[in-house]
Amino acid sequence: MLRIPYISAAFPAGTIANGPANLTVTWDDILWAAVTVGRPNRQYVFKHGSASIYEAIFRWSLVRMALEQGSPRGYRLRRTAAAKTLDPSEKGAVNYFLGMTFCKLFAFQLLNTPWLLHLDVFRPVLNPVLLGRSRPDLVGNDIGGSQWHAFECKGRTSPPDSKVKSNAKTQAQRLISVAGTACTLHIGAVTYFRGDTLNFYWRDPPPEPRRKIEIALQADDWRHYYDPIVDTIKGAGFISSSRDSSILVPVEGADLKVGVHPAVAQYLAAGKWGQARAAATEAKQQMISDGFKPDGLRIVAGASWRLPFKEPAFG
Repeated sequence: MLRIPYISAAFPAGTIANGPANLTVTWDDILWAAVTVGRPNRQYVFKHGSASIYEAIFRWSLVRMALEQGSPRGYRLRRTAAAKTLDPSEKGAVNYFLGMTFCKLFAFQLLNTPWLLHLDVFRPVLNPVLLGRSRPDLVGNDIGGSQWHAFECKGRTSPPDSKVKSNAKTQAQRLISVAGTACTLHIGAVTYFRGDTLNFYWRDPPPEPRRKIEIALQADDWRHYYDPIVDTIKGAGFISSSRDSSILVPVEGADLKVGVHPAVAQYLAAGKWGQARAAATEAKQQMISDGFKPDGLRIVAGASWRLPFKEPAFG
């Protein structure tokens, strides 16, 4: 098990405890968060072919390159030597992605909110002037579907100062409702390194008046959540035909296996994204009992993920 030091600040009573603590996670948890959070990278990186498969591998590879545990018994996540040698723009992209990944992980474990979508998913139906640059990154729905939260996610190579914390919170405050439901929390989150050890900070002080963003949610919007993982295993034929939740599909070159629970598989195979989301809610207890996350997905990391990162040899 891995332990991530974190600090929660200014959360209202009845949500989570404020102050320092440690979050216990596994590599399975991290890889699940990495592949189900954020916008589709294929729009920006891949233009042809089965892009979603490459998107999933791209996300997992980024995590593998950036983070490691010092030994199989190490319990802290550390920045790799390879990550430290990136140029500033590359570090910025890596840190941004890690910021979203760990925000999702904390939202799931501490706020019961595994369902996160990038606000860019809704760009076509939002006024571009209203959307602007000062906006949250993610919107999250809790397992029961009754609460929505807004998240601004930042990543840094060093501990955040007061300005970074304030900016993150300000951007999160602009989103006020999703599908007519007012957002409960407006969270500014920062994933950062203290030395080379990964840490996390988030806060939810009282909101201030800001230009407001309201978004409508369509059933098909959940496609952006599931696409990378669905295409990754579709070729193996399990997603539509298997009723055995123990079947996992290996991902070549990544040393991990992925699976979709039968309760949602048929809907994902048919592209019925909203029904898949509803089925996951209905069967959440059975899926968790079977070792899956509440969205019906499962990722199992191989033994190499517990070892220090080694850059691949070429030639």
